[in-house]
Amino acid sequence: MQETQVSFRSGELRLEGLLANPGANAPAAVVCHPHPAYGGSMFNNVVDAILAAMWQAGYATLRFNFRGVGASDGEHDGGPGEVDDAVAAMAYMLAQPGVRNAGAVMAGYSFGAMVAVSAGYARAEIARIIAVALPLAMADARIPDGASKPVLLVSGDRDSYSPVAGLKTLRSQIGESARLEIVAGADHFFGGREAELSRAIAAALAT
Repeated sequence: MQETQVSFRSGELRLEGLLANPGANAPAAVVCHPHPAYGGSMFNNVVDAILAAMWQAGYATLRFNFRGVGASDGEHDGGPGEVDDAVAAMAYMLAQPGVRNAGAVMAGYSFGAMVAVSAGYARAEIARIIAVALPLAMADARIPDGASKPVLLVSGDRDSYSPVAGLKTLRSQIGESARLEIVAGADHFFGGREAELSRAIAAALAT
């Protein structure tokens, strides 16, 4: 799908992004990129794979660079500021013509998955969360008590940063609203497994 370069505000900061909007009452999806300290930006193979699944399902999408990345203002904030950025990105998306306010998805990969979980549970307008390679080996996911939003956890079976055992425990903690998909042969970076990742996400969105 064709993307258009856009900018939007997160507090006093101006952030850059790429917007794809098919119109026709499309649901909204925001995709958060991996950790800036390790070269993460919106230009990433896993971000591309997430977007491919969203486009297949008819979503309008916004990928964007967190504060301090690329042409986005500011400096990396270690998490809290990036959650604010993701919330601002969703507000911008929901204000776009042809985008409906119901059924919004907050998605992310690695560090971006942590951000997506925090932002997704914090904002009522976000209906579903997609967390790819949630780095449970590095930090705990903050799941509120009584969480009931649908959340998709996706990881590779060779991912030491997002171990399957930890994801199974998290799925049990969240309860029936959580779904876990494991991509065989994939590590944290999904090199060569992008198509399988897209299919897993698309299948979850179809249910």
